[in-house]
Amino acid sequence: MTTVNKVLSRLGLATRAGKLVSGEEVVLKAVRTGEAKLVLLAADASDNTTKKIKDKCKSYNVPLLIGFTRFELGSAVGKPERVLFAVTDRGFADMLAVGWGQHSEVENIE
Repeated sequence: MTTVNKVLSRLGLATRAGKLVSGEEVVLKAVRTGEAKLVLLAADASDNTTKKIKDKCKSYNVPLLIGFTRFELGSAVGKPERVLFAVTDRGFADMLAVGWGQHSEVENIE
């Protein structure tokens, strides 16, 4: 299994475990309340969404990972496309961060 497949598989596992939330408002709420341990953003998210999420994560000291496409992320969780996730469990957050950092197309890790 390639690193890409491992990361996307772990994302699906986090979803099935109920440790992943998606959608801009839900993710922003998780960041504000301290529930989010890690935020994942698709590399092809809009400039407005990217700026908003980067600013919010920086303000609340929540790690942000940017990479993959909206279609890859959506497919990993069984949806047509998804741009934004928050991981609400420290174990899953750490597991995803390690794999995400090994993915060569990851834009940046903040």
